[in-house]
Amino acid sequence: MYTAFRNLSRNMSTSGQKLKVVLFLGTCREGRVGLRVSRFMKNALEKSNHEVTVFDPLEMKFPLLERPVFFYKDRSEAPKWMCDAEAKVKEADAYVVVSAEYNHSIPPALSNMMDHFGGSSYAYKPSGIVCYSPGIYGGMRSAMQLRAFLGELGCLSVSNIFGIPEVHKALDEEGNPLNDHMEKGANRLIAQLDWNAHAMRNHREKCGIPQ
Repeated sequence: MYTAFRNLSRNMSTSGQKLKVVLFLGTCREGRVGLRVSRFMKNALEKSNHEVTVFDPLEMKFPLLERPVFFYKDRSEAPKWMCDAEAKVKEADAYVVVSAEYNHSIPPALSNMMDHFGGSSYAYKPSGIVCYSPGIYGGMRSAMQLRAFLGELGCLSVSNIFGIPEVHKALDEEGNPLNDHMEKGANRLIAQLDWNAHAMRNHREKCGIPQ
């Protein structure tokens, strides 16, 4: 059953317009392992014919949130980098959130970054959660909180969560997989995300969204 589902997803991804995905990397801590996960997921998405934009809080330097983009009634008054980032979020068909687990919770850099944009930017699009940790639980406690957070933003997460325990043993520094779990887990998540993203995009185009 899963094989047929994956093949259906692959067929949808390789025909017609590419799905646009924003990948949020949720950590900027010193020595972060999340960069390996981000590289791996970006490669996996691109191999399945997705157009991927990575939002990295260490590279994009999101400030501590004082004024989100939707506080600027006149967008010409907002910083250009923020408007450009908002456009990428709005253009996306789906989101992938790569999250560590800080104090058994969502990393503050992740929520701070995503909160710069209003719920209407994310609305009626799916998201996928990829979580990781150096221990055996794979960041699942942060993933449970991300379910609620993403739902409130309007980008409901698909049922599958791609958890990566002992992440330092699963990927090398360049994001290359070191075990069979990685590709299988990524494909399962992408298959669900793909199906939902296509369905939601088709319905948005056909019926619009509630006003």
